[in-house]
Amino acid sequence: MTQTQARTQTQARTVFLLAHTGRPAAVRSAELVVKGLLRSGIGVRVLQAEAVDLPLPDEVELVKEATPQCLDGCELLIVLGGDGTLLRGAEFARASGVPMLGVNLGRVGFLAEAERDDLDKVVDRVVSRAYEVEERMTVDVVVHRNGDIVHTDWALNEAAVQKVSAERMLEVVLEIDGRPVTGFGCDGIVCATPTGSTAYAFSAGGPVVWPEVEALLMVPISAHALFAKPLVTSPDSVLAVEVLPHVPPGVLWCDGRRTIELPPGARVEVRRGAVPVRLARLHHASFTDRLVAKFALPVSGWRGAPH
Repeated sequence: MTQTQARTQTQARTVFLLAHTGRPAAVRSAELVVKGLLRSGIGVRVLQAEAVDLPLPDEVELVKEATPQCLDGCELLIVLGGDGTLLRGAEFARASGVPMLGVNLGRVGFLAEAERDDLDKVVDRVVSRAYEVEERMTVDVVVHRNGDIVHTDWALNEAAVQKVSAERMLEVVLEIDGRPVTGFGCDGIVCATPTGSTAYAFSAGGPVVWPEVEALLMVPISAHALFAKPLVTSPDSVLAVEVLPHVPPGVLWCDGRRTIELPPGARVEVRRGAVPVRLARLHHASFTDRLVAKFALPVSGWRGAPH
């Protein structure tokens, strides 16, 4: 390959950038990433609505519609922001099949692969294609009412059935694989993936599940019952939450971003998603190390296995 051919091939590469433009840190980070990629001959594509708040060079490609097609031809989706922005990026990643590389500008950011101090490293790894892609399980969600499907959705972290009014509990019956398990009054039920085990399900008292473990979680929130423990099921199980008739309605939240009201008698079914989310990984660090770092867990005094 001649130098001219190599340069042409490099220039044909394109990265899509998604940022939380309401944060000054995200604006500065976006500027650094864009300049670094352009210097290396990699094209950058940005939503026109976000470009208004970003100091972008004229070479940046702008797209008007936030659709899966806006990532056509892109090899990577770089997301700058906190957990909410990363989950927004996951919607683009799932719909387009383009891997997402998250840079955490928020607090915990388990979906992120890098921190704001790593921006130079992020650009270098993208330019040299020094990253790996892994798939994360999602869940597909179906809401039934009187035997009819009234809503379908999906989630990367969790589908949460919750009460609406603060003064009344949500009355539900839980079902796994077509068989009833238990019923009680509660604030809600979280049906989560392993990826979501460190998010809402964790706050509700659920276990941390390593990402490579294929499983589904069902975690009650403030249940008024003797048996209200978190459940971990097969990835092929179908989890169902039925809102009892003649009780106050509930609400379904998917990844805390998309919501629908659940009238009395509604049934929510959660199963393994047909389409995963692809994440770009820069590091080979174990999930254990990530867990310790993200939650600042105390490990002083650890001596390791004897040699």
